[in-house]
Amino acid sequence: MEVRCVGNKQLDVLIYDTTLRDGAQGEGISFSLDDKIKIAQKLAWLGVSYIEGGWPGSNPKDLEFFKLARRLDLNHTRVAAFGSTRKPNTPVSRDGNVQALLESGARTITLVGKTWDFHVLRALETTLEENLSMIRETISYFKDQGREVIFDAEHFFDGCKHNRDYTLQIVETAAQAGADWLILCDTNGGSMSWEIGDIIRQVKKQVKTPLGIHAHNDCGCAVSNSLVAVKEGCTQVQGTVNGYGERCGNSDICSLIPNLELKMGLSCLPAGNLKNLSEAAHYVGEIANMPHYSNQPFVGHGAFAHKGGIHVSALLKDPLTYEHIDPEKVGNHRRVLVSELSGLSNLLYKARELNIDVNSYDAETRRLIKEIKELENQGFQFEGADASLELFLRKAFAQYDEFFQLKNLKIILEKNEEDDITAEAMIKVQIGDHTFHTAAEGDGPVNALDNSLRKALNEVYPEVAEMHLSDYKVRVLDGKNGTAAKVRVLIDSANQSDKWSTVGVSENIIEASWQALVDSINYLLLKKRL
Repeated sequence: MEVRCVGNKQLDVLIYDTTLRDGAQGEGISFSLDDKIKIAQKLAWLGVSYIEGGWPGSNPKDLEFFKLARRLDLNHTRVAAFGSTRKPNTPVSRDGNVQALLESGARTITLVGKTWDFHVLRALETTLEENLSMIRETISYFKDQGREVIFDAEHFFDGCKHNRDYTLQIVETAAQAGADWLILCDTNGGSMSWEIGDIIRQVKKQVKTPLGIHAHNDCGCAVSNSLVAVKEGCTQVQGTVNGYGERCGNSDICSLIPNLELKMGLSCLPAGNLKNLSEAAHYVGEIANMPHYSNQPFVGHGAFAHKGGIHVSALLKDPLTYEHIDPEKVGNHRRVLVSELSGLSNLLYKARELNIDVNSYDAETRRLIKEIKELENQGFQFEGADASLELFLRKAFAQYDEFFQLKNLKIILEKNEEDDITAEAMIKVQIGDHTFHTAAEGDGPVNALDNSLRKALNEVYPEVAEMHLSDYKVRVLDGKNGTAAKVRVLIDSANQSDKWSTVGVSENIIEASWQALVDSINYLLLKKRL
């Protein structure tokens, strides 16, 4: 075991990230070469000890990744190449996958080997003795080449449950061959935490080589199984960002890391890096093009979101009443939601966030709560549209002046015989004493509306060119009314430094879109002037 320090600090547990290999096996995930480079750099910035770059023997992209990775400055993070032991009855020197691992140039080689006799006999179709030779010879080969060798004992826990003697013989063989790490894998993700603990205690009696854990989440136990493994003495934990992986995914390092550091008091990242966790989680999620689970522990957008009035009332007195950690420790932040479930405390908390003094507006504040609940009843959803809520509150407490007024709006849709549809929006707005009349085309009525409004505002408010609509969602609120149903439009907007969401509700989708669109621009203009 060579890598145990970051700078001058010794780590208690090493994080081995396999997002680029095991995570990429998750449904709907496909990383380009550029994606893999960007993620590797972000993981190194986070401070994980190992990044598993891929399987160089499986495809040219992974082999190219290792060539590029050699030029990257990844601080103290090591890049590991993944592959299997030699094939049955094939010399190591003539095994193509083994040679591809060597060709990768990686200083750390992670070898996966069968440890469940069922897999040896049925999947590999070889003998138990030949499997032992495959493991012994492949590990020895890479140790002779001066490589750090991590042995992934595939299906280890299932193997122990069916033929413990043979499975333990395998890890003893790997240790004797010189493996630097023995990683015990719950490959099918079906083991319970008490089984994990019992088996690891047995292994520790048999071998002295440092142990690690690689858990899958098929029973929803991957993180807890990994933590139990650490408690029993494992000093390497393998997992993926956001728990990506085949079937139900892998152990989520975004839960593992804060639990190790904050709950178990074990260091696994360089000092001060834990605050980077949320950013890293969302960054990888964006590249993977996977929707981020709002309720994901520690790093989810809603991980520290509070909605119930009783909860918020207690939070105002002490955050520890309903938060198990300070969200800033993992780079997240507290959110208080205002909705039909809100009480006075929710509104007071939100006003405090916005530096709005509501102490002298008690009657008005209670009226606003009633109004918010009525709006939510109509279909507005302020918990998902913080920008619209802030505008609503500032207007109510006279902390907002209109930036522009709509005088007239007309939208023309035209469909020709070639099935082409064009949309044109004509807008007249007033800004101060000046009136601006513009027209613009778009791919659809909402896009035309957006283009025309920006064009009208651009002369006075050039900053509108800095923002863009990043998402547009429409939900039918009551389908039984058919095409006359009320709809809710949520618009996500962004510029280089910020993101915000706005909402509109109407029986007319254009009107609902207009409400959300106007709020998105007004919010930008407001923030520029605060």
